[in-house]
Amino acid sequence: MNTDESIRFATKYLEDLLSFFGINVAVYSTIEDDVIQLSIPSTSMNSLLIGKNANNLRALQHVVMMTLIARNAEVTRVNIDIADYKRQRADKIERQAEQWVQEVRRTGKEKILDLNAADRRVVHRFAQDYSDIETFSQGEGRERRLHIAKKDIAEDE
Repeated sequence: MNTDESIRFATKYLEDLLSFFGINVAVYSTIEDDVIQLSIPSTSMNSLLIGKNANNLRALQHVVMMTLIARNAEVTRVNIDIADYKRQRADKIERQAEQWVQEVRRTGKEKILDLNAADRRVVHRFAQDYSDIETFSQGEGRERRLHIAKKDIAEDE
């Protein structure tokens, strides 16, 4: 299954999954950095589809990805967003990251945060704009933590 077929399949598969729950909507799809981006418009079922801590959203993503893998698709990574939930969440995390970075700059103390992988990526990307700040993740699985710290000046010389 080539890239275009992978995108069409993932889109149709997600639409069929949603229709099983009585949600008949058109799913919008694009591809970005070898990740199929699937966007579900807002419906009365948003909270059910997203679920607590976005667990249902991640489960939908997982099901679509595993199906693509099982069909030997060229592109298997999938990102599903429902009613712009992920974009709004990323915006919120960026605003919080600004406060965390300013706190680390002001106090000089490293900040250690318990965030999910998607939120950690948002903070890593955001912090790249600050030459005096570094971020890194440490730990495994559910014990993985994001660290925000001031860069050691000697390190850059």
